Amino acid sequence: MTEISNAELVVMQVLWQTPNISANDVVAALDNATEWHEKTVKTLLNRLVAKAALGFEKDGRAYLYYPLIAKQDYQQQQSRSFVERLFAGRITPLVAGFAKQNKLNADDVAQLKQLIAHWEQEQEQKHD
Repeated sequence: MTEISNAELVVMQVLWQTPNISANDVVAALDNATEWHEKTVKTLLNRLVAKAALGFEKDGRAYLYYPLIAKQDYQQQQSRSFVERLFAGRITPLVAGFAKQNKLNADDVAQLKQLIAHWEQEQEQKHD
């Protein structure tokens, strides 16, 4: 999958939230969140198009940009890469680290338990 820089990711977040918008709309959306000049945002858009992370279509004199990479797909790929690089592919040390630092709340724990229960059901069905 395409490597996306942190700055490019900020632009992708805007387009994942609101696809099919013009460069000027992206600039406006980032105006309060960043101190980037209009040219910087347009450069980032062009880089993302060159990386095939964004597509565009011409609408009169404007170009409307849209993501070619789904947010969930990108998050999953980056999560796998992160766990592989830092934890040798093991998720337990990551979750244990959050637990030890009290970064997990009751909702997180409930969701993890639900995911594990679902995984266990799938494993049982595979063996039947």
